[in-house]
Amino acid sequence: MTQAIQKTLRDSAAMRWTALLLLALAMFCSYIFMDILSPIKDLMLETRGWDSTAFGTMQGSEVFLNVFVFFLIFAGIILDKMGVRFTAVLSGAVMFIGACIKWYAVTDAFAGSGLETWFTNNLNYIPLFDELGVSPFYEGMPASAKFAAVGFMIFGCGCEMAGITVSRGIVKWFKGHEMALAMGSEMALARLGVATCMIFSPFFAKLGGVVSVSRSVAFGVVLLMIALIMFIVYFFMDKRLDAQTGEAEEKDDPFKIRDLGQILTSGGFWLVALLCVLYYSAIFPFQKYAVNMLQCNLTFTEVPSDSFWASPTVTIVQYVIMLVVAAAAFASNFMKNKSAKYTLLVIAIGALIVFCYMGYMRQSAESIFAVFPLLAVGITPILGNYLDKHGKAATMLVLGSLLLIACHLTFAFILPQFKGDNVGGVVVAYLTILVLGASFSLVPASLWPSVPKLVDAKVIGSAYAVIFWIQNIGLWLFPLLIGKVLDKTNPGVTDPTQYDYTAPLVMLACLGVAAFALGLMLKAWDKKKGLGLD
Repeated sequence: MTQAIQKTLRDSAAMRWTALLLLALAMFCSYIFMDILSPIKDLMLETRGWDSTAFGTMQGSEVFLNVFVFFLIFAGIILDKMGVRFTAVLSGAVMFIGACIKWYAVTDAFAGSGLETWFTNNLNYIPLFDELGVSPFYEGMPASAKFAAVGFMIFGCGCEMAGITVSRGIVKWFKGHEMALAMGSEMALARLGVATCMIFSPFFAKLGGVVSVSRSVAFGVVLLMIALIMFIVYFFMDKRLDAQTGEAEEKDDPFKIRDLGQILTSGGFWLVALLCVLYYSAIFPFQKYAVNMLQCNLTFTEVPSDSFWASPTVTIVQYVIMLVVAAAAFASNFMKNKSAKYTLLVIAIGALIVFCYMGYMRQSAESIFAVFPLLAVGITPILGNYLDKHGKAATMLVLGSLLLIACHLTFAFILPQFKGDNVGGVVVAYLTILVLGASFSLVPASLWPSVPKLVDAKVIGSAYAVIFWIQNIGLWLFPLLIGKVLDKTNPGVTDPTQYDYTAPLVMLACLGVAAFALGLMLKAWDKKKGLGLD
């Protein structure tokens, strides 16, 4: 019997890490598509006529069905009833279908088509949703933005389904092994999708000297096709594992309506849930506007077209250097040999400096914001290890909120003061983006492990489902709000690089202030109830 167990795929380090790589790379691809239009917001205005309200409404549509049609709850039920394998492949297929629709919406083929005419004349009024002020469309919204929103809604359903499925798959394959490391590795690789998007989306949009935003989206569609293939390969690996172990697929407890009473009467649960929605609403929606914000607050000099810094080669070189930064920083956390550890850290820091220098020389906002996840990749394992040994989760939430406030206020009031200072502005931008990325690592690392300490183990699955649903409300609302605030505070502005971002950034900083207050309340609650968060 022992001999048989030792031969299972799960007990082979190579095979379980292969399974993790398949799942993590699929999520990496989904993260790229999630923000595929974010670095080219200015081009969407120039080529498709999307103002900030249209852009924000389309970006917020990603989670619309999860929030208002409760698809997030249905995804949990599907996972429970059908298991990890089926749900993984289904989520990959749904993401791919949604991505194809979004791609067609921004192609030249859609422009002037009968479908464009239909979307122009319809969906201008949605009964009930319009009365409640939550409609995903509005009268006057460009037809391409409406149809892209439909595709993004479908993609969002698959993406959320994939997220909960991948987590469950990792638990299954790494049970009794290095699960914490596996979870951290998956998160780190997925986060690199943000940087990949920032580097390659503008690259494909401007390839060959002719601007085409559909090429960027097509790049994302191809990656999601690869993600679907990875899920299919995982399907067969996972099926073989069950055949070897004789186990039925492990399934989470289903979401039960009766669980809500126990969850919603917990004061600690509400503090964590509200912290979650406030914090994530100040990060993910910001990512969708960050590149345009930098374009408006930094002074860039046009790089000569025959220069190395304007060539396609520099994009590839910078991306390779980014991978070196991420790999060296992440691996340094697991080196027991001090000389090897510090050697990797020196390599990571040196490569990061080169990466930042190349971003400056390219004179592009998207290559500057690409630094966002790199510090987080390096410190995520450190934070996880510290939390495991010392706790201090509530304190980390407070610290993360303070960093969030400081970063958004820096973007709002300090960065604009460097307009015209080619070097100083870029330095301030890099430092602020890196700190914001560190905050993004700090809060989730302490937030999610706190939930099991606040609710009964029997309802933990339901508690997470409710938190994810509340979080999605913020992810729907704030991209839309940022767009509306931008248009209201910049009347008559037609140049997409001349917006004043002060008001939206102050709004996001206020979310940080509210999160800070809730963090202090959570610390007090923890001390009073003895929950052990700190």
